[in-house]
Amino acid sequence: MTDAQWILLVGCLMLAMGLNLSAIRRLPVTSAIIYLAVGVLVGPMALALFHFNPLKEAAVLETLTEIAVLISLFAAGVKMPVPFRWLRWRTPILLASVSMALTVAMVAVFARYVLDLPWGLGVLLGAIVSPTDPVLASDVQIRHPRDRDRLRFSLTCEAGMNDGSAFPFVMLGMGLLGMHELGDGVSHWLLVDVLWATTAGIGVGVLSGVALAKLCFGLRRRSLTGGLLNDLLGLGLIGAVYGLSELISAWGFLAVFFAGLALRQTEVKLAGKPRSESDRPATGSEGAAPDASAGVTVSEGSLVFKEHLERLSEILLVLLVGGTLFLDSWSWRGVGFACFLFLVARPVSVLIGLSVSSTPFRIRAMAAWFGVRGIGSLYYLMYAIDRGLPEPMAVELIHLTLIVVTLSILVHGISVKPLMGHFQRRRG
Repeated sequence: MTDAQWILLVGCLMLAMGLNLSAIRRLPVTSAIIYLAVGVLVGPMALALFHFNPLKEAAVLETLTEIAVLISLFAAGVKMPVPFRWLRWRTPILLASVSMALTVAMVAVFARYVLDLPWGLGVLLGAIVSPTDPVLASDVQIRHPRDRDRLRFSLTCEAGMNDGSAFPFVMLGMGLLGMHELGDGVSHWLLVDVLWATTAGIGVGVLSGVALAKLCFGLRRRSLTGGLLNDLLGLGLIGAVYGLSELISAWGFLAVFFAGLALRQTEVKLAGKPRSESDRPATGSEGAAPDASAGVTVSEGSLVFKEHLERLSEILLVLLVGGTLFLDSWSWRGVGFACFLFLVARPVSVLIGLSVSSTPFRIRAMAAWFGVRGIGSLYYLMYAIDRGLPEPMAVELIHLTLIVVTLSILVHGISVKPLMGHFQRRRG
């Protein structure tokens, strides 16, 4: 396909989705399934109008997925409805740490003894497919800063954190393959990739978010400016935080999520609003909450724009996923691995990770199923390939990851509306 044909395809798809929003909402599937179906239709499995080769275009796909994840992580941080309290945050923290590590370990064991992959490649595969996705999982995530749903909060917060907490395991897998320095007895990995990069990323994000919130609040209060470009400020904060994190070898994904979180909470505090207001439910189109302060604070003033960018990136990247698939891309080896991940590794890791919490069982069960894999997994895959992963290993990981992402879009997308509807009715 030429560039003009691509633009035409994406434009027509956006028009169709925009004009038929009500009908699409009534469908028992998510929008990502529609994008995937269109990608498969025009890709090598059907009309063969185009084929996207992720091995040859690893650098391009890495950049596209990196941008998409950063925007989604910032939006997730801004939508967090409550300040940090251990009782509320314990569940997502356990999911993003204990459950994440258990999933990586189980995938590595499965890859070694069932798929016959070396340990390093198994750990890398586990790190690629373990993080839940902040882009494709919008149907199970926080809708607006006043959404009180505990399940949505836990899944959104988990996705915001585990896209950063997966990075140490990516580096561990690459280190076991001889592509990264681990140090004596993995000392370098523990001190630099785990302790320093994680704490520095969180610190950079929190400090940057607080600083911007206080700066903008002071400018508005003193009437030193007639108005601030909230969209530009939000994008600028993402770029500055991520760039600084990269310079000091901190995990930028964590930094961006916590920058959005700190920005929102600091603005709420400075505005003198009661904390409980962040928990108050509201309604609006597409779940958006009307807010008199929208446009007054950087966080809420930039949120709508970020969600539009999320939607555009979802369309483009899911179309590319559909365009990578051939009929012979499917194998029992790959499908079996995806079934193990969805039906064994994710549920077991969630139930074990949350065994020490007071989370109700119905929330544990829903969280155990809705571990949506997507754009984040593609980013980590391209990250490893672009840094010298040998081609035979890269082809194997591309094959397994694409099957996991495709099946996740399908099975989670088909089940999300009935299961979430049943969950809400029971809770009500």
